[in-house]
Amino acid sequence: MSFYIKWHDRLDSTNHYLKKIIYEGDIVRSKTIIVAHNQTKGVGRLDRSWISPAYTNLCFSFFYAVEVPIPAIPSFTMAMSLAINDYLRSFRMNSQPKWPNDVLVNNKKIAGILSEHIDSSENSTRGIITGIGINVNMTKDQIKEIDKPATSILIEKGKISSIKETLEALIPHLEYWINEWEKNHFESIRTIWETLTGPIGKELEVHDGKDKIKGKLYGYGKHGELLIDQEGIVRTIWSGEIP
Repeated sequence: MSFYIKWHDRLDSTNHYLKKIIYEGDIVRSKTIIVAHNQTKGVGRLDRSWISPAYTNLCFSFFYAVEVPIPAIPSFTMAMSLAINDYLRSFRMNSQPKWPNDVLVNNKKIAGILSEHIDSSENSTRGIITGIGINVNMTKDQIKEIDKPATSILIEKGKISSIKETLEALIPHLEYWINEWEKNHFESIRTIWETLTGPIGKELEVHDGKDKIKGKLYGYGKHGELLIDQEGIVRTIWSGEIP
């Protein structure tokens, strides 16, 4: 599998840019990566702003052409979390994927992933656009601007990293976990996901809007949806946040 990398000096959002050109009818090759040195309006889940000073972090999106039911898309995001986790662990960082779309190091957020379904009648393009943001060279002072516990590769390693080399080193991990996911979607990654995010039975609190759902981790459903045991009643949660 080959990725086609296109660098941009400045974009509002790499996800928005990819969607725009696809829905305007441009032919975009599968596994095209759009990278922005300066992403001015990056967004995460629930339209939250992704804080990223220019020329500091790795902010990119890629298009993956695949015919897939919409419920399977969250598990693709989870597979990409495993790819980032593998990359970080190659530097012996204490990283861990977090449901549904984050990667932590020492319980602090270092990366986020956002996947969207694409179905354009303009050029019969179908697939997934996945945006990835990794805090690479943010300093401790810059990290303080984020409203939740966060960290960066710089903080963890103690030295500046090349953004270009970070992407190049990450790509083999993306390729591996895309190949794994292709086999049977979430079921292909279930064992490793449950191992890394468990143990089964641990106490959890999930925030979904104003609702706070407390219970024990029962496991994950067919597509990676969270299963919470509330005193013997298993509740299925498709979206939310674990503080």
